[in-house]
Amino acid sequence: MTDIQEALGLIARGTDEITKLQELEERLGLDRPLRVKVGFDPTAPDIHLGHTVIINKMRQFQDLGHTVIFLIGDFTGLIGDPTGKNVTRKPLTPEQVRENAETYARQVFKILDPDRTEIRFNSEWLNALGSAGMVKLAARYTVARMLERDDFEARYRNNQPIAIHEFLYPLAQGYDSVFLECDVEMGGTDQKFNLHVGRHLQQHYGQPPQVIITLPLLEGLDGVQKMSKSLGNYVGITEAPGEMFGKLMSVTDELMWRYFDLLSFRGNDELAKLRADVAAGRNPRDVKFLLCEEIIERFHDRAAAEAAREEFIARFREGEMPEDMPEQAIDTGGEGIGIAAALTRCGLTSSNSEAFRMIQQGGVRIDGEKISDRRLQLAPGFSGILQVGKRRFCKATVL
Repeated sequence: MTDIQEALGLIARGTDEITKLQELEERLGLDRPLRVKVGFDPTAPDIHLGHTVIINKMRQFQDLGHTVIFLIGDFTGLIGDPTGKNVTRKPLTPEQVRENAETYARQVFKILDPDRTEIRFNSEWLNALGSAGMVKLAARYTVARMLERDDFEARYRNNQPIAIHEFLYPLAQGYDSVFLECDVEMGGTDQKFNLHVGRHLQQHYGQPPQVIITLPLLEGLDGVQKMSKSLGNYVGITEAPGEMFGKLMSVTDELMWRYFDLLSFRGNDELAKLRADVAAGRNPRDVKFLLCEEIIERFHDRAAAEAAREEFIARFREGEMPEDMPEQAIDTGGEGIGIAAALTRCGLTSSNSEAFRMIQQGGVRIDGEKISDRRLQLAPGFSGILQVGKRRFCKATVL
């Protein structure tokens, strides 16, 4: 086990909040591995880099000698997590839950150490709890406290329906912590209420309350909205190396540091040196290469990362892309924009008519790829390099 203060620094990096830091410091001093839980409801089995923020933090705990519990909510998935929803969420079928859980398990071991990972399914104890046990569990929390949660409170105030079974979700998640005797539970900032329910229930059951660590939601490639497959601003961990490299190179130099903090396994001292190097004049592009290579090596291998880098450099030189190019955020009010209008908004064409003509002539590219569809729509969350001819470039994001 490394020095406690060094461990605290690593754990705290990139987090939003730790409740409570002093308790975490005390538990790190215990002569045993901590039990660190993260729950996943298998609703969307294709993992992107936004999902890996918390999985990376789990791996950091493993590297410090602790045990992580990858909890698949096959029982709570049947309820449907209402977090952040303004309507009742449709529950999954048992078949969907099992299929998605198997996909998750295959993907997470690209990051986690299997020898220090417990994969558990909460149906194991929540099915056994039974109706009488669920009633007793419900007696340990009040409706008033439940309505303190933002989404419940908003729906109640707006006379939108809240089904009774939705109150069971945070209670069931909290009971997971009781059954597993967790020392630490982690989740996104949107899970803060549910995590505190677990802390509250542990105290009721005579257990030391778990330390809560919340992590921010990773911004997508546009640097504005959270990474999401539906917004098109994501990098999937099963994507081809070249595609991953190109997408990651499209992020701004400022957003690059955010990705380093949340996605990289490099130590704090090494990241501080990279920042200092850039401040002293090192090209941020070269540092971004390091980020791309690290992530691609994690999900593919070293050879694939090096090949993706060389492919990107070759495409960069072939297209004679400038290292410095204008950047344009195109605010569409969340509606998206056609490629012709985007080229005009970025100042790459004088009019939509010119844009259509350039597309027809084969003179328009996105991230080096020729575009032939004049009806192409760029969805909110799009981020990439627009090119017209050989010398007109713009790094564009669509809001």
